[in-house]
Amino acid sequence: MSTQVDSAATGEWHIGKEPDERAIQCMRDHRVEMDHRARLVRSSDFRHFQYIFGMDEDNMSDLRDLAPSDSTAQIKLLGSYDPEGKKVIRDPYYDEGSQGFEEVYRQCLRSCQAFLDEVS
Repeated sequence: MSTQVDSAATGEWHIGKEPDERAIQCMRDHRVEMDHRARLVRSSDFRHFQYIFGMDEDNMSDLRDLAPSDSTAQIKLLGSYDPEGKKVIRDPYYDEGSQGFEEVYRQCLRSCQAFLDEVS
């Protein structure tokens, strides 16, 4: 299976900026390469990607509103695949310390693994 993964925002708060240092460190700790600057979701994303995942219901609502009429992407809540049943993937940005980023990493990993098991 060939995959392409990208990340994009539904709001303009951090567009053009590098990820939070705590996120960068979390990815380093797990040997995940990350070379990315924040960008907005583009209408072309809804044709380019087969699946677009939101992290919470606000994201899902925004994604549905942003989807053009010719969208071919399936919009899914990533946490709906979490085998531990934690549907919302919360934003750890305002947390003190880095533990929230580790928790989000683990939840995303579980959810992505379960999603890939389902579609493969």
